Amino acid sequence: MEIKVGFGFDVHRLEEGADLWLGGIKIPSPKGAIGHSDADVLTHSICDALLGAINLRDIGFHFPNTDPQYKGIESVKLLEEVCRLVTENGYVVNNIDTTISLEEPKISPYIPAMKKALAVASCITEEDISIKATTTEKLGFTGRQEGVAAYAVVLVKKA
Repeated sequence: MEIKVGFGFDVHRLEEGADLWLGGIKIPSPKGAIGHSDADVLTHSICDALLGAINLRDIGFHFPNTDPQYKGIESVKLLEEVCRLVTENGYVVNNIDTTISLEEPKISPYIPAMKKALAVASCITEEDISIKATTTEKLGFTGRQEGVAAYAVVLVKKA
């Protein structure tokens, strides 16, 4: 069985009054992420990891922020399209492991809902998705609450 690993990273600026979307779930927060789409860094990092695993470049190549059709789009729809590309290229998603770096709000209560939304979009089970959260102990742009970052590692295998 042929397996491949992919790594993804994404970051978005935070602003007062914007919505905070993580893993397809709107998280209550005074600050939200700014981007062309819904700025869901977690989902974007997963998309990049999957695209990297099958050597199909990155999310910006497939869904450019200059294309008006992606303005405000839900990132889980992008993930669905990426998973279609994974399948078309003869692979299936085995598992997803992620970390979100965000000082506030605490997202632990929302992780089960995020896992459910991501599992539906990626056609794998919730048990095959890991979502962890960390702070940077008030260091750097995430520590100053200027932005949010997410990392993802995925394993895909030949169908």
